[in-house]
Amino acid sequence: MKKGEGGEENKDEVSLQTLSKKMDDFAKARDWEKYHSPRNLLLAMVGEVGELSEIFQWKGEVAIGCPDWKEEEKVHLGEELSDVLLYLVRLSDACGVDLGKAALRKIELNAIKYPALKQTDDEVGDGEVSSSKIKLNEEH
Repeated sequence: MKKGEGGEENKDEVSLQTLSKKMDDFAKARDWEKYHSPRNLLLAMVGEVGELSEIFQWKGEVAIGCPDWKEEEKVHLGEELSDVLLYLVRLSDACGVDLGKAALRKIELNAIKYPALKQTDDEVGDGEVSSSKIKLNEEH
């Protein structure tokens, strides 16, 4: 468990390592390891992404936070998101990739590839910034 601000354990946060261990134990208890090749895990994950897509298929644009969704729809969404995550974690383990480290590295690479815009002190109106006053943040 991760430590909270006061040093106490935060039981709401779950690490990738915890998920990996639980998935490994789950597969071993059912003798499913022999089926968990990278290819099979990838195809299973793609199937779950399809199920996740079905949830959104006929909804049109969905507002952030899904405010208009019924509680049972949000529960179903959480289940399908979890299926995708769990297969992704299992796939990364099967491929010998530290998913957490790979994700952090990718964020760093994206920050270099897509630098943040840095605003100058000359802001216009209600927080709008004149396009001539925006410059790329060259700090990496």
